[in-house]
Amino acid sequence: MTIPLNAPVDVDGYLEWIGYGGTPTVDLATLTELQQLHMTAVPFENLDIALGDGVALDADTSIDKIVEQGRGGWCFEVNGAFAALLEALGFDVKLLGAAVLLGGPSRVIEHLALEVQVDQPYLVDVGFGECFTRPLTLNQPGRQDGGNAAYEFIASPEGTTLARLDETENVAVPVAQYRFKRVAHALGDFAPASASMQVDPEKNWHKRPFATRLLDRGPDRVTLTSNRLKIVRDGVPTETPVAVGEWAAKLYDWFGIRLDDAAEQALSQQARSTRP
Repeated sequence: MTIPLNAPVDVDGYLEWIGYGGTPTVDLATLTELQQLHMTAVPFENLDIALGDGVALDADTSIDKIVEQGRGGWCFEVNGAFAALLEALGFDVKLLGAAVLLGGPSRVIEHLALEVQVDQPYLVDVGFGECFTRPLTLNQPGRQDGGNAAYEFIASPEGTTLARLDETENVAVPVAQYRFKRVAHALGDFAPASASMQVDPEKNWHKRPFATRLLDRGPDRVTLTSNRLKIVRDGVPTETPVAVGEWAAKLYDWFGIRLDDAAEQALSQQARSTRP
């Protein structure tokens, strides 16, 4: 069952913002291009949370933040907005709740991903940091090329686990990313997780400002953390230190985000306080 988002979408404006210049059709080629363009133009970032401003949980607000304000957001925002765009274009979209496994076993639903039906169901995600950059076939066992790395789905009674394959010396070691059940959710179902994660002292969402996005549709990527600028080109990462006074300038140079003076000062101060 698909639960419609029914969010008003300026489709032309949204497509123009992410740089899509074709005629969208409901097919895998369009879905792939839209995912990569979105991950290039719309950063995965936590600036409003780090500032303590909080984030709204509705697709309309997220779309306005992206298209009108030139911003990004975390999974509930960017995946929620992208789902609304896809739905407006005629794609059949489910919102999936996922338990993040990067820190170890968990059953807590704290991530929003998308199942998109085209010729068959695909997993799509534009809000999970350095994640796959092309749709993954949900019903396909074994290794899949995710654009930035290889992935596979591992089934269990608790759900489906997305695993990134650490492929070294002809050995592929699955590294669990998140686990989900293919059950459709409404965006409002994620409200408790969104509210708690923004203030949870055990989480870093409100402690360390960051932003990351693809470069030129990927897999190249740029990531700004509290004290580092990391650029990956052709699989080779380069990291350079970022002084506190340079933080706001790097945010603008690489992400096109310019906040007011008070916000930039607050983020720079927070970046300073989180340095080792």
